[in-house]
Amino acid sequence: MNPDYYPWLLFGGLFAAFLIFKRLGQISSEKARQLVKDGAKLVDVRSPAEFASGHIPGAINAPVGEIGAHVKKLGAKDQPVIVYCASGTRSAMARSVLKGQGFAQVFNLGAMSRW
Repeated sequence: MNPDYYPWLLFGGLFAAFLIFKRLGQISSEKARQLVKDGAKLVDVRSPAEFASGHIPGAINAPVGEIGAHVKKLGAKDQPVIVYCASGTRSAMARSVLKGQGFAQVFNLGAMSRW
């Protein structure tokens, strides 16, 4: 194989890994709506300014960079939590953090527009 292709192969592999990470734990809008109807917490992980400019009704704001400080707002760790953001990247990161903190049922809606 031509060594000139190595950077492109590396880039392609990293990009594929990013896409898989972003979609990890992703939930359909129908399933998300049902879980919220049944009592799941809906969490907007965008900035306070983004949240103030519009959010899904009933959502609480816990910016991804501060998600650990908002754990008490989320309730019991065995209850479902649905996270979302503008594109799905920050919500994927927030899902990972919450799973690492012991939350058993964390779902990534992805982009707010999927609601």
